[in-house]
Amino acid sequence: MNDSDDDDTQLSAHTLAALQEFYLDQQKKQCAEGNNYCVGSVEENWQLSQFWYSDETAQRLAQEAIEAAGSGGRIACISVPSVYQKLKQLWNEEFSAILLEYDRRFSAYGKDFYFYDYNSPLDLHEGLHPQSCDLVIADPPYLSEECLSKMALTVKYLTKGNILLCTGAVMEDLAAKLLSVKMCKFLPEHNRNLANEFRCYTNYTSGLDLPSVH
Repeated sequence: MNDSDDDDTQLSAHTLAALQEFYLDQQKKQCAEGNNYCVGSVEENWQLSQFWYSDETAQRLAQEAIEAAGSGGRIACISVPSVYQKLKQLWNEEFSAILLEYDRRFSAYGKDFYFYDYNSPLDLHEGLHPQSCDLVIADPPYLSEECLSKMALTVKYLTKGNILLCTGAVMEDLAAKLLSVKMCKFLPEHNRNLANEFRCYTNYTSGLDLPSVH
């Protein structure tokens, strides 16, 4: 590789980074216009391993959750605030959604918010009853056996059956063992590129195995 090739590669990386920042700035401007449920209205905290989905991914996952939960369904979002936010944007009286999250900044969402620490997976608010949710969507903050194993206990406690898991591709075998989920074709994206390949998994026949509609 010659010097010009290095320059081209570097330029491409700078261009990609600039585009990402542009889209993030646009998203922040939209949030600043008063939409409390805008994806990105709360800044990512990397110390908590927070990486928000792109608006398109949050939309697709929210729509999948609504369809899987069914009419009158209740959806629990565990460590997936961007999907919860999108659900609230799409909200109608045909479903409800709650957010279980460690970051107390999301307590701004009132009665929908429940503090959650995956290290105490069954130490839940008294208002969270067994098998009380038609669908549980979860995104463990860390790619570790411990994190997924503990969060799986919460997922199985809350769900009536349907599970939508979002985590790294490297967790495929463990996810199948713990939650009987299979990898979907849909490729989720984040506002910022992640080093690890990220995938979605379900334990039911999912619309995430169908092509995206543009």
